Amino acid sequence: MQATARSELATLLAGRVPIIVIETRDEESAMRLVLDTAAGPGVARPLPVFEWTLTSGLLRRDLAVGPAHKYNSSPGDLLHWIREVNQPGVYVLQDFHPFLDDPVHVRLLKDIALDFERVPRTVVLVSHRLTVPGELSHLVARFDLAFPSEAERRAIVERVAMDWQRSHGRPVELDYHAVDLLVANLAGLTRADVERLARTAVFDDGVIDSSDVAAVTRAKHDLLGGDGAVTYEYETAGLADLGGMERLKSWLSVRAPAFDGSAPHLQPPKGVLLLGVQGCGKSLASKVAASMLGVPLLRADLGAVRDKYVGESERKLRAALATADTLAPCVLWIDEIEKGVSVDTSDDGISARLLGTFLTWLQEKDSRVFVVATANSISALPPELVRKGRFDEIFFVDLPAAPVRAQILGIHAARRGLELDAATLEALAARCDGFSGAEIEQAVVSATYAAHARGEALGPEHVAAELAATRPLSVVMAEPIAQLRAWAASRTVPAN
Repeated sequence: MQATARSELATLLAGRVPIIVIETRDEESAMRLVLDTAAGPGVARPLPVFEWTLTSGLLRRDLAVGPAHKYNSSPGDLLHWIREVNQPGVYVLQDFHPFLDDPVHVRLLKDIALDFERVPRTVVLVSHRLTVPGELSHLVARFDLAFPSEAERRAIVERVAMDWQRSHGRPVELDYHAVDLLVANLAGLTRADVERLARTAVFDDGVIDSSDVAAVTRAKHDLLGGDGAVTYEYETAGLADLGGMERLKSWLSVRAPAFDGSAPHLQPPKGVLLLGVQGCGKSLASKVAASMLGVPLLRADLGAVRDKYVGESERKLRAALATADTLAPCVLWIDEIEKGVSVDTSDDGISARLLGTFLTWLQEKDSRVFVVATANSISALPPELVRKGRFDEIFFVDLPAAPVRAQILGIHAARRGLELDAATLEALAARCDGFSGAEIEQAVVSATYAAHARGEALGPEHVAAELAATRPLSVVMAEPIAQLRAWAASRTVPAN
């Protein structure tokens, strides 16, 4: 992998590209790669390499010498010096992105680049994120610094385990399946971060098990940061928490081996669209999907990617989707997707561009990211999103039938210490015809307050009273719900 990276960077240097951009948090690896490449066989002759930081100024890195110039610690002085000095070489500028807002700095960089034929100076900009000004775009090539491969990550974990063994006098206790998952979940991190997280997992208790995998995934999400459009959901739900949706559960169960890699001859599923009545468990089903597939759950907020500057909304969405790719394997839950991608003629085409960005990623992704998108309104969904092939399946989550309502009542009553027999559940289920799962849960919650206020133990009579006092959404919003159910009847698969 490292040899390939050196070859690719050497090609850019030999191709006389004046400005190279490397977006990475791993400054040390980027600097080491530049040094190895500049002195390697891929270039005509060894090139001098300089490194600049705001705190240390410009240093010659390929030789053990002091500062190259005592007046070049400020960005302006640095660029003036590089432009005036007749010193060919590679100039690595660390964290220069804040200074590209200054038109003087941009002009100086352009002058250096346009003078390449006279003095071949290559400027390498290294930052965690860098937007290239339009004036420089035709002079720039981007270089992607590869993250450690699976073999490299495994070697780091094994080295950390040996360090623990030497310091404690006994080997690390290993769950080999957990080790494989740990190595997989460390993908997309720098070598330093891989070692730090591996060391945290091992030195905590001398054991690598499933709890370490979950902890590393959370820490990895925190490291990646981002624009807040993707958050890590700490709480998922099990099959026992979701009443009904048997067809959806069966669908997920059948495809789980293709997703987790235990059936490599099967094509991994891309995701599902859950369309349905509000409060009927679509969000809960997203959490259950993550539990059934045995992977972390991420939640994407498409509202958080919207930006007033042209192109920034799409960039933020691409960054959010890249975060999901990096955190794979995972489930990406996009709640109320219609609010983020519904076409709005008053938003200068932002929604249409976001939709295009999302659909392109969904079509082309090869990472193990299972998408669960939920929607409440079919009228707001673009036709491009619901056509066959976008998602593996479109499920309709309807108002629960009587047996499912009884399940939901039993689940929420049991959580509050109330055990109901089958006959009582059947009777209560009959009382809440037309209720959503959320409305049933809220009736049970309200019943606990009513019982407490009266100084009584929670009983079925309290639940019955709260159900009788509730006007469900299916009554209040009867017409739109009827329209939604009619549309879904011939176009979707019932979740239950």
